Amino acid sequence: MNSRHDKNADELFTAWVASPQYIDASNLAWLMERVGVDSYENLHAWSVRNREAFWKLVIERLAIRFERPFDRVADLSQGVAAPRWLTGARLNIVESCFRAPPGSPAIIYQNEGEEIEIMSVSRLAELSDWVASSLSERGFKPGDPLAMVLPMTADSVAVYLGIIKAGCVVVGIADSFRPKEIASRLRIAKAVGVFTQDLVGRGGKVFELYKNIVDAGAPPAVVLPSKSEAGSLLRPEDRWWSDFLKTRERFEVVAKEPSDAINILFSSGTTGEPKAIPWTQTTPLKCAMDAHFHQNIHPGEVLVWPTNIGWMMGPWLIFASLLNRATLGLYNGLPSGRDFGLFVQNSRATMLGVVPSLVKAWRSTACMEGLDWSAIKLFSSTGECSNGDDMRWLMAQGGWKPVIEYCGGTEIGGAYITGTVALPCVPGAFNTSALGLDFAILDQAGCSADRGELFIVPPSIGLSNTLLNQDHWQVYFADTPSGPSSETLRRHGDEMEKLAGGGWRALGRADDTMNLGGIKISSAEIERTLQSIPEVKEVAAVAVSREGGPCQLVIYAICAQNQIPDKDALMVAMQNAIKRDLNPLFKIHDLVLVGALPRTASNKIMRRALRDQYLYTQNA
Repeated sequence: MNSRHDKNADELFTAWVASPQYIDASNLAWLMERVGVDSYENLHAWSVRNREAFWKLVIERLAIRFERPFDRVADLSQGVAAPRWLTGARLNIVESCFRAPPGSPAIIYQNEGEEIEIMSVSRLAELSDWVASSLSERGFKPGDPLAMVLPMTADSVAVYLGIIKAGCVVVGIADSFRPKEIASRLRIAKAVGVFTQDLVGRGGKVFELYKNIVDAGAPPAVVLPSKSEAGSLLRPEDRWWSDFLKTRERFEVVAKEPSDAINILFSSGTTGEPKAIPWTQTTPLKCAMDAHFHQNIHPGEVLVWPTNIGWMMGPWLIFASLLNRATLGLYNGLPSGRDFGLFVQNSRATMLGVVPSLVKAWRSTACMEGLDWSAIKLFSSTGECSNGDDMRWLMAQGGWKPVIEYCGGTEIGGAYITGTVALPCVPGAFNTSALGLDFAILDQAGCSADRGELFIVPPSIGLSNTLLNQDHWQVYFADTPSGPSSETLRRHGDEMEKLAGGGWRALGRADDTMNLGGIKISSAEIERTLQSIPEVKEVAAVAVSREGGPCQLVIYAICAQNQIPDKDALMVAMQNAIKRDLNPLFKIHDLVLVGALPRTASNKIMRRALRDQYLYTQNA
């Protein structure tokens, strides 16, 4: 492997190239041999032209177990916008999560301030069996939606797998959300039960998670203790974890149709109400395929990626690890400090996943200096636009290992554009669309362009077919232009730029959705929260990204008549409102007081114009 470094932070250049021996040992080598191609470019082209054959090989490679085999990989009789995958099959995807040796580590984990522990494959299988058996014994039925409002811990992974084993549906809700947002997600998913924790401790602070559940008016809850069960008093209908886990027997998994839901996840749209996106029994195949061929994950490797069970990367990490017979690395605490870096070192992580803003924080505080990250084989980055200079710094921390950029969405089950070790690595840029997928970049006139809005060319396993609370066709397909070869295109909302030297760079969102610290949120949700402040007459929330780096939240506000506010005080009030009603992780970068907001002829706020205006004034 070759690498080089340049002090110019704005220049995009190759910083890592795999040796022929590295590529020969990669998972891609197996696929290229089976397909009979001699280059990655030809492999990707084959995977797009032969999508059924590609996914059949993926299923073979991952050794997916079926109660009843499929008749056909894809039925496209209803069109590429409504495919039916693995027709005729019955399966429970969790059965395929325990193919590693029973005594091997399934999870290596550490609670903040404590020692590292290991949960074996057999122990995880046993604990998930107990969860499934206890659900059945307490009257829950296959298809019942059960919410999880939990940190990402070893026990929460067992709960997640146990719910799916029982044929029920996980409703994933991030533990950072406030009661109002928790309540709306419980309502949309029609959850009949919830798993949560009494307290969550991070960075020396304690958060009352169970209280948030109670304030949200949640259905009956199973409460996992943070330390012991001697603390909070529970509602009469709620149970402690030890009282819930009465059954200690093996559970025969409930086989389902491939299109049956396993997990309802939420992704903010532009209307103010989050989109409820069902993952099906087939979505984990996308997670595991991406990890196998793009992140090059092998059995026995350790995957660390700070995330949460309520965001897509939590379930992604579970399936990307277990379906590949690898180990999840979970740190229950703040990932922004040196203790997390020590966990990466001591767990011998082979892949470290990041959010770009986290890398920027590590670099600015120098908190990771002197650590031994030599076990890392590659990094991967998602959630925000990456800054090339930050990614070069990250590569250096692992002895110049590549960064696989990874961009997709909850409704994709993984990435549509990413990286591969078979091509040169350019920090902050993508070098391939995902295997089995393609996309088109169009300008505002609907013509092919090197810079513009990106549209996905369906179909693919992982792409959603339904939404619980919105019209799927209207959201993703209505009024989309045709592709360069008259293909049906699927709307996604990202802006992308094709680079002159090869590859692509993300430019942020084309619609009114933003990524803040890796969390997708709509402008409408933030604006609705800030409208509750008496001094505010009208408000617009925009996400601004400088030099292709992470997004920062900027608020434009018109104040009520005859109000001359103290800007600093108003910004504090806005931040408190977001913390109280939405999510304390969303931080306001700047507040701009204006007399009017730019609008279209139909009276819609032109948020893109505000973004451009802010960048212009900052760079002037």
